[in-house]
Amino acid sequence: MQRNFSALQNEFDLLVCGGGIYGAWTAYDAALRGLRVALVEQGDWASATSSASSKLIHGGLRYLETYDFKLVRKALKERKMLLQTAPHRVWPLRFGVPVYADSRNGTLLLEAGLTLYDTLAGFPGEPMRHHHLWHKEFSEHFPFLDEAGLHGGFTYGDAQTDDARLVLELVAGALAHGAVCVNYARLVAWDEANGKACGATVQDVASGATLQVRAKQCVNTVGQWATATAQGREWCRLSKGIHLVLPALPTREAILLTAKQDGRVFFIIPWYGRTLLGTTDTDYRGDINRVVVEDDDVDYLLAAANRFLKTAWTKADVVGSYAGVRAMKQSDAAHPSKASRDWELKTASNGLHYAIGGKLTSAREDAVVIVDAVCVRLGMAGGCATKDRDFPWKPTQNFAAWSAEMTLIAQRLGIDGESAKWLLRRHGNRVEKVFEIVKQKPPLAARIVAELPFIYADLLLCAKDEMVLYLSDLLRRRMPLLILAKLNTAEIRRLAELVAPALGWDADRVTQEVEACYI
Repeated sequence: MQRNFSALQNEFDLLVCGGGIYGAWTAYDAALRGLRVALVEQGDWASATSSASSKLIHGGLRYLETYDFKLVRKALKERKMLLQTAPHRVWPLRFGVPVYADSRNGTLLLEAGLTLYDTLAGFPGEPMRHHHLWHKEFSEHFPFLDEAGLHGGFTYGDAQTDDARLVLELVAGALAHGAVCVNYARLVAWDEANGKACGATVQDVASGATLQVRAKQCVNTVGQWATATAQGREWCRLSKGIHLVLPALPTREAILLTAKQDGRVFFIIPWYGRTLLGTTDTDYRGDINRVVVEDDDVDYLLAAANRFLKTAWTKADVVGSYAGVRAMKQSDAAHPSKASRDWELKTASNGLHYAIGGKLTSAREDAVVIVDAVCVRLGMAGGCATKDRDFPWKPTQNFAAWSAEMTLIAQRLGIDGESAKWLLRRHGNRVEKVFEIVKQKPPLAARIVAELPFIYADLLLCAKDEMVLYLSDLLRRRMPLLILAKLNTAEIRRLAELVAPALGWDADRVTQEVEACYI
């Protein structure tokens, strides 16, 4: 993946502005259909909401309470497809739901809800089907949960991903099919001719140069930045969500819990050898360019979790955190947690299309609607090109057999088993590029941080081949070390110096990049 800002000078059928999950799926689908596509993003790929999710590919069990059956069915259908077309990128994850004496939803209601969830998913087999567990068995699954008043609970299946790498792989797929995809290309203004959008003026954040991108159709997939205009504020409601990163718990399964403070659902999720705790869901009216984790957010999540844990977490246990803003369809719901997560396409009077709302899980199907609308305007035939299509980095062989073979190779190279598992998930069929780096320099098979399954060779490949401009791109999204570990300045500098030759950085640039990680 190489960045080429000057390639935006060509004329395109479609310009997509916004390099999160919706922009990536739209660009990928359109490129597969043969459109000349440009995708621009003002920051790094997935640098806003699309890398600030709960890392889940799920139907949204909690949406059954608001009777949003259509959205749940749609998301479950996408979950099933993604598990098949991207087994390296999306993998099964079981969830536990405890039932306590004072639980808002008791055993009978949860049994009914989970049966409906399985029904909407098309009566799945293992590992997706739900099961009821009595007190003893449930406690053995989740030994860290308080047992006082525990009646038992349920487990059910959903799926997990690395959201930033999901977006990155789709961008790579678009590039491979002829799209021009440029990160750090900031939209200065949409251009018009005869009252119709005909492209945009875009600035290269790295050099300051500007150019005009000419396009017959334009799509705005900028999420929270849609509210920068009066029209966007009419269409969108913003909700802030935060996640905390905490030490690992003794389980490979997740937990769905209901906060006793206000009845909201939140998750405790294993991820890369740590635990994600989240999310909050509060109306947001702050600076869309600077979304931060507040002390009140941290206090809320820790208090919610500690009511269920045998050993309470404190702020000192928090390893990292992140915040994001969801742009949802405007609604009159009293609380954002009750607002619909469904999606809609808006088209302004100048012909500019806007993607409003949506979910990480169902973004592909929504992108199909966008590209269909674009093709109608262009007078082009052809339907969806992404349904049931294998992901760009999916191995061509049987996935289980391929995984076993690659794991053996990794072990022979001195890569530990857990790191090897995550290497396959992170890189798919590109993993042999990591192996080549290790063959050339065996010490690069070592872990960067002892508790985390990341090796130096992986970091080096990301720096060389994944359109990295800044150290924060590398350490927050390509490999999320900045939120999964408390790295000191010397450790960050050591990593910057390792990748400096691949990125063409001199000593001054290394210092600059290290300092920027603390801004």
